[in-house]
Amino acid sequence: MPPKLEDFSSVAKQADLLRKHGNNYFKKHHFGAAIDAYTQAIALCPDVPVYWTNRALCHLKRSNWTRVEEDSREAIKLDSNLVKAHYMLGLALVKRQEFAKGILELKKALDLDRGSHPSGEMVEEIWQELAKAKYLEWEHSYVKRSWELQNLKEACEDALKQKHFLEVPHTEGSVEDDTTHLEQLEALGKVFVKVAEHDMPTEVPDYLCCRISLDIFCDPVITPSGLTYEKTVIIDHLEKVGKFDPVTREPLDPSQLIPNLAIKQAVEAFLEKHGWAYKDILTKTF
Repeated sequence: MPPKLEDFSSVAKQADLLRKHGNNYFKKHHFGAAIDAYTQAIALCPDVPVYWTNRALCHLKRSNWTRVEEDSREAIKLDSNLVKAHYMLGLALVKRQEFAKGILELKKALDLDRGSHPSGEMVEEIWQELAKAKYLEWEHSYVKRSWELQNLKEACEDALKQKHFLEVPHTEGSVEDDTTHLEQLEALGKVFVKVAEHDMPTEVPDYLCCRISLDIFCDPVITPSGLTYEKTVIIDHLEKVGKFDPVTREPLDPSQLIPNLAIKQAVEAFLEKHGWAYKDILTKTF
C-alpha cells in the first residue's frame, strides 16, 4: 500500500522540527549536536536544500572544509540559486588553493545576492572574501612570476657578461667597451622593471573610489546629478542622514540610483591588471 499524504506531512514536520533543534544548538555553538540534528533531518527529507546548507555552515565553523564542499555541492544540486551554498563552496575551494574555481563560486554568490536582495544582505561579506581570494591568487602568482623573472634576468646578465668577455679580452679592453657593456646591463634592467610594473603598488585612481568611503567600488551606482557612490554607502547615508545627495545637497531617493556599469567594468579591468589593489579592499579585515 502506497504511503498516505499525511505520512509525508508527518515526516516533513519531523524533519523541520529537527532543523529547529539544529538551529538552537548552532546558536549555542554546539556544532556537533547541530550537525547530528541536521543529518537526521536530511535522512528524512534529503531534497530540502536548507538542511544541507545549515550542516555545511556547522562544518565551516569547525573548519572541516571537505565536508563544507560536499554539503554545499549537494545543496546546489537541489537549488542552483542558493547564495549561501555558492558562497561556502567558494570559501572551501579557496582554502584548498583552488583559487580560480573558488573565485567563480564567490562571484556567482555575489551576483545572486545582488539580484535577489536589492539591499545586498551579504554583498559586503562576499565582496570581502572575493577580494581576499583574488589577492591570494595574485600573491601566489606574483611570487612564482617574480622568481621566474629574477632567474631570467640573471641568465640574461650572465649571457651579456659572457658576450663581453669573449668579444673584449681583458688585455685589450677599453673604457668605451666597458661603458657599452654597462649600458647594455642598465637597459636590460629597465626592461625587467617595465615588465614588473603592474605588480608594483601605486595609488588607485580617484574615479574608481567612492566619494564617501574612499574605498574601491564594489557596486557603484550613479545619481541623477551624475555622481557615483558605493550602493550600500549611499543608501546608508539616505537612511540615516537624510534623502539628499551628500555632495550636491539635491533631493535624492534610493529609487533614483542606477547601477554605473561603466565604472564597474573599469574597476574590474583595473583590479585584473593590478592584483595588489585587492589588499586595499581588505584594510578592514586583512
